[in-house]
Parts: sequence; C-alpha cells; structure tokens
Amino acid sequence: MAIKKETKEITEDAVSGEKSKPKRELELTDLPGIGPAVAAKLESAGIFDLMALAVSSPASIGDAAGVSPAVARKAIQAARNMLELGFTDGLEFEKKRSNVCYITTGSKNLNELLGGRGIESRSITEAFGAYGSGKTQLGLTLAVNTQLPLEKGGANGKCVFIDTEGTFRPARIKQIAEAMGANPEKVLKNIFVARAFNSDHQMLLLEKVTEMIKSGEPIKLMIIDSLTAHFRAEFAGRGQLADRQQKLNRYMHDLMKLAETYNLAVYVTNQVMANPAQMFGDPTTAIGGNIVGHASTYRMYLRRGKQGSRVSKLIDSPNLPDNEAIYFVTEAGIVDKV
Repeated sequence: MAIKKETKEITEDAVSGEKSKPKRELELTDLPGIGPAVAAKLESAGIFDLMALAVSSPASIGDAAGVSPAVARKAIQAARNMLELGFTDGLEFEKKRSNVCYITTGSKNLNELLGGRGIESRSITEAFGAYGSGKTQLGLTLAVNTQLPLEKGGANGKCVFIDTEGTFRPARIKQIAEAMGANPEKVLKNIFVARAFNSDHQMLLLEKVTEMIKSGEPIKLMIIDSLTAHFRAEFAGRGQLADRQQKLNRYMHDLMKLAETYNLAVYVTNQVMANPAQMFGDPTTAIGGNIVGHASTYRMYLRRGKQGSRVSKLIDSPNLPDNEAIYFVTEAGIVDKV
C-alpha cells in the first residue's frame, strides 16, 4: 500500500497525454534561400534539421533541393554559424550537459551500477545477454518509469518502443503499472510502439521519432528490442559481414545523433553468440562487434544468477568502474529483492 501511495503521482503529475510544445528551435526555413518548398524537398531527402544541413556538401544539397551551389553554400554556412560548431571550454560544456536526465531502473543496485540514478539521457545504454536474462523486462520497466515525475526517478515524458522481435506485451506494461499504483491505460497511452519488420524499416523509424518530437510529443526514452536481430538475419555469412557492419554503424551514429539532439535516453538490447575461440571462461559475446561496442555509452552484460536472481555486469562506461549488480525480475518489474 505504501508503494501505491508513493508512486500514484504518475497518473497526476507525470505526462498528461496532452502535447506540450517545446521551446522553439531553429528550423530550415530560418536559413537564407530556404523557403517552405525547398525545406519540404530537403526533408523528403532526409534532412530535417540544421545539423543535418550543416554537415552536408553543397552538391548534395543542390541535388536534393534543386537550388544552385551558391545558394546551397550560403545555407550551409548560415547553419554552421547558427549552431556554433566548434570547440568550447570544459565549463561551457558542463553547462550544456546540465539538462541531462536520468530514468530509474526500479532497482537501487542497478541504479548504483549505472552511476546512482539509472540510465542517462544523451547516451546509449546497451544490455546484451542470453535469452531469459531480463533484457526485455528491464526495457518494459524503463518504459513505465520514464513517465514518473523527476523527483521520483522518472523523466516526466513518453517512450518510444521499436519492437523487432515481437516482445512488447501490453499486459506486462499494465502489470508493472498496477504494481506501482499507476493508471495502466494512461501508462500504455504514453508508450508509442512500432513493429519493425526489417533493417530498413528499423532505420526509417528513427526519422518518424524525429517527426514526433518536432510535432510536440515529450519523448524522453527510446527502446530498441533488439538492436541487431534484423541485421543478423539479413546479412548472413562472412561475405556480407562488411556490408552489415557498415549499415549497423550508420544506424548507431543516427541513434547517437538523435539522443544528443533531443536529450533522449536510448536503451537497446542486443543478442549474443558463443565465441568458439574462447577456451576458458564465459564464451558469450555480443553481436555487432566493436562497432556496437564503441557506439554504446554504457554497456551491460546480463545473465541469470542464483535463486532466480539476475546479474548485470558493467562492461564499458566513460566514467564508471567495472562492477556487478544483483536484482530480480518480478510482477512489479525490476526490483532489488523478492
């Protein structure tokens, strides 16, 4: 009963379901020589914001928008000036990161493993492990917790769930929400789900997320379960390994850009394989190789523990030591003990 009293604020103070308009940001039409018609052509070519324009070449912009190289160069230069692309000192950079938010995992032990407050926005948190290790359950718990108020460990926002393996279950979301004393229907309404059927569709959905944020949806968390399933199925054999890694690399960089631009927390699950060259110790290796490993800000290895527990080992982090945390998967989601 104490839990319900404490966390029911998710239905009152958190996301109301209404679209909240964020602070206006600069648009393509703010640039010289870019009117609504040209902006529409650029967006159809996949250029939605100033950053995408600023890093493009005049030739590619000219071809996409049907403008002269001179106009394209002027627009690109204006975009670079507006974005102030360049170096900044450490103190200024610290101020820019002051709006980073955290989403609790539901487990104090797991939160401590990740720095004390849960998964971080403007970063990619990857969890890999064998089936049944709790990767999806952690994702479903985060999808509910992101709607909590800031003081309760949430981000007071909505969630996008890209499902590549058919793992999203509304009944499980309702179960976790009810255990927290939240309104299950309202919680479900604040989670946008898309079933990706191939890797191209999976990549296209990132553009849809950008459009939703621009339309005013307060999205604070993006979950991809799982990251590599389609890439692994479509690019089989060593002959296609280079193509797969190149495409996966582009996808990871798009994810990083999305997280940084819109202050999103990104949680991805990853499949594993057994490394045949591993003679001793645990042969479990994450799919995606070094490309996924380098792109992920925080990387966790999840496995089953004793007496129904789960163990999470922090493999990589820019600021935290390697460590382990023990937690449980229950009807209420991720918790410290049963």
